[in-house]
Amino acid sequence: MAQLISRLRVWRGAVLLLAGIYFLVPMAASVWFSIDDVNGIGFDAYTGLLSAPGFTDSLWLTLGLAAVTVVVLLLLLVPAMIAVRLGSPRLRPVLEVVCTLPLVVPPVALTAGLIGVLRWGPDYLMDTPFFQTFVFIQQPEFPLVLVIAYVLMALPLAYRALDAGLRAVDVRTLVEAARNCGASWPRAVFAVILPNLRGALLNASFLTLALVLGEFTAASILGYEPFSVWIYSVGNSQGQMSVAVSVLSLLITWVLLLLLAAAGRERHHKTATS
Repeated sequence: MAQLISRLRVWRGAVLLLAGIYFLVPMAASVWFSIDDVNGIGFDAYTGLLSAPGFTDSLWLTLGLAAVTVVVLLLLLVPAMIAVRLGSPRLRPVLEVVCTLPLVVPPVALTAGLIGVLRWGPDYLMDTPFFQTFVFIQQPEFPLVLVIAYVLMALPLAYRALDAGLRAVDVRTLVEAARNCGASWPRAVFAVILPNLRGALLNASFLTLALVLGEFTAASILGYEPFSVWIYSVGNSQGQMSVAVSVLSLLITWVLLLLLAAAGRERHHKTATS
C-alpha cells in the first residue's frame, strides 16, 4: 500500500511538472520577448502601456461590457433555474438544452446572424419606435449588441457553474424552512438560497469575465474595438507591447482565479468549522 502511494505521488509530481513546463515555458518566452531590447533588457513595452493610444479606452470598454454581461446573465439564469427547480422540475432538460445550445453555434455564425438582424431591423422598422432601439444598441461608445453576443456565448458556461451549485444545495428544503419561519419568497431567495450559491455565482461571473476579456471574433466582425481587438491592432505595429499586454491580461486572469479559489476554500473552511 505504501509503495502504491509513493508511485502515485511520483506520477502526480511528474504530471504537475509537465503541466508547469507546458504553461510556464511559453509564458517565460513571451515575457522575454517583451523585455528584450537591442541595448539589453528594457521595460518600455510595459511602461508605455498607459500612454498608448486606445489602451485605457478599450480596457474600460471591455470591463464595462463584462460587468453588464455578468449582471444580465445572472439576472436571466438565476431566477429561471431556481423557478424550474422549485416549480417545474420537468422543464430542467428543456432549460439545459436551451442554455447549452450556443455551444454548437460557432461565434462566426452567431455574429453573422446578429449582422443579419441588425440589417433587417432598419429596413422594416424605420417608422416604428424599435428603430431607435437598433440605433441605440450599436453606439460605438458602449455597444450593447456586444453584450447580447457575449451573453449568448457565456450562457453554457454560466449555466454549468450555476447548475453545479444548485445540485449541491437542497433548494426546496431551504425554501420550505424559510417559508415556515415566516420569510417571504423574495427574502427566502435573497437571504437563504443566494448565500449558499455564492461560490457558483463567483464561478459563473469569473467564467463570463474571462470570456469577455478574450473574445475577439464578434467584436472584430461587428467593427468595435474592445481590449482583445486593440491588442491585435497594436500587434501589427508594436509587437512587444502587444505581447506585454497579453502577459498582463493573463496574469490578471490568473490572479482572479486564485482569489476565487481562495474565497471558496475560506467559505468551505468556515462552513466546516461551524
